[in-house]
Amino acid sequence: MSGAHTQPAPVGPAPRRAGLLLAVGALSGFGPLCLDMYLPALPELPGDLGSTAGAAQLTLSACIVGLALGQLLVGPVSDAVGRRGPLLVGVTVFAAASAVCALTTSMTVLIAARFVQGAAGAAGIVVGRAVVADLFVGRAAASAFATVAAVNGLAPVLAPLIGGQVLRVGDWRTVFWVLAGLGLVLLALAAALIPESLPRERRGGRTGTLAAFRVLLADRAYLGCVLAGTMVSAAMFGYISASPFLFQEGFGLSPQAFSWTFALNAVGIVLATQIGRVALRRVGPASILAAGIAQAAVGAAALTVAVLAGWGVVAVAVALFVMVSAVGLALPNASALALARHREIAGSASALFGLTQFALAAVTAPLVGLGDRAAGTALAVTAVVCVLLGAGAFLLARRAEARTG
Repeated sequence: MSGAHTQPAPVGPAPRRAGLLLAVGALSGFGPLCLDMYLPALPELPGDLGSTAGAAQLTLSACIVGLALGQLLVGPVSDAVGRRGPLLVGVTVFAAASAVCALTTSMTVLIAARFVQGAAGAAGIVVGRAVVADLFVGRAAASAFATVAAVNGLAPVLAPLIGGQVLRVGDWRTVFWVLAGLGLVLLALAAALIPESLPRERRGGRTGTLAAFRVLLADRAYLGCVLAGTMVSAAMFGYISASPFLFQEGFGLSPQAFSWTFALNAVGIVLATQIGRVALRRVGPASILAAGIAQAAVGAAALTVAVLAGWGVVAVAVALFVMVSAVGLALPNASALALARHREIAGSASALFGLTQFALAAVTAPLVGLGDRAAGTALAVTAVVCVLLGAGAFLLARRAEARTG
């Protein structure tokens, strides 16, 4: 059910295109906004809410699960009714859920509100990918996804820095008030810059929701591309979950120093996306995806050696930089390759891609906490396994693509 014969909607002049991609990139940053800005405050939660470190990490996992399931809901809805409505509703609910997080005095309520926050923020992610698939094809789509990823990459750069600075003048509740304010800003941005990209005659796809997912799950080339990209990002999400304890408890970094270390890796993602965009002039998205997987494998192997040999914070930070920045090569090109196969049900294809990404993240978050969270051993093992599975999925995708054309 390839979308090769589906014509994209007109994008318009270059300034309009730039504004659109800027807005889509900002909205795609809901994941980092939900997760990264909050990380420096994570160790504060157990004492303030009278709970445990394990429960505090559940607030992270709940948000990740929400980001996954929210995409599964919003993607097919956007295929049926259009992109703008679900997007604007989702961003509004995100701002409201952030306010609930700031006001609660219960760890249980915080976990539930974090789930809603993630599910609502998922609208920006899944609709953003679908809008790009509606409007661009081929290498232009890969380039557009890279541009979105570069803008999106500013979120993990800025989010932990903002979180660390907010903690200088406030507490973890203040972080959520800032998120509520950012939600309102993004709502205005979406309303102003993102038009309806799915014409009425193309809504509903060629089949119902369940049948659309059956088509996607039967396409091995699509699934291979999805897993190739999301396994690399799963290693990154393991790093996101483990890094506050590894750097702050294991290596003794302050919340502010941790924020700068975290931001450096996010800068690596932005740089990698730009390198990938330039490389698209000479090679296709599949080659760049393969390069991203290879780079992630080198970083994961180096991290394992650094942790087991006890080489210290610098060696660990360098290995993580290599591994995490590979996401900038892998994820945009995996998105372009996967969604190009099913442009007529781009919302559902985007939803399944996002569901896989954040479901794997929800799995890796507790795995990297096994044993001594400050040692980093579980993080290294998890990263190696994820990257190897991603490499295997990529090879299977290429074989399936060769058979089906």
